[in-house]
Amino acid sequence: MNLRNWLAIVIAAGLLYALGYVSGASNERINHQALEETRLRQSFEQGQALGTVKEKVVVEYVDRIVKVHQAGASLIKEVPIYVTKTADDACVVPDGFVRVHDAGAANLPLAAGPSVTDGSASGLALSTVAASVVDNYSQCHANTEQLRALQQWVRESQALLQGAPAMQRRP
Repeated sequence: MNLRNWLAIVIAAGLLYALGYVSGASNERINHQALEETRLRQSFEQGQALGTVKEKVVVEYVDRIVKVHQAGASLIKEVPIYVTKTADDACVVPDGFVRVHDAGAANLPLAAGPSVTDGSASGLALSTVAASVVDNYSQCHANTEQLRALQQWVRESQALLQGAPAMQRRP
């Protein structure tokens, strides 16, 4: 074989190699793009599903919170029936009770220890205390519902992300 034939073979081999390389790189780009499109589509569908979970949990939470606040408002309206003006006049709410209640509501320690005025009348009506307690319990129930909704959202979101069916919330 002469040099010209060798040169033709080397050039042909180089061209075949370059053609194979370009074709392989193009196929890899196409495969990579298809994989990225699949991942993007899955991420989008997962995001939609997570949005649906959030929407469902929020709707249920709002419904429950409305019921909690309605129940509390109904009870507060009943306070004058069950804690009458006569009961207000007969029961003196002492300053000490008000101090302890307010410290508990604020989750703070009692300031400065017992006081000589703790036994004196606070001027606060018993019906006001009853309404305050009902309002506090209503807020506590609202917080409970908020926590339940958050727990349900976390459970359903985790189940969705892990591909498992969500555990149903206990009523």
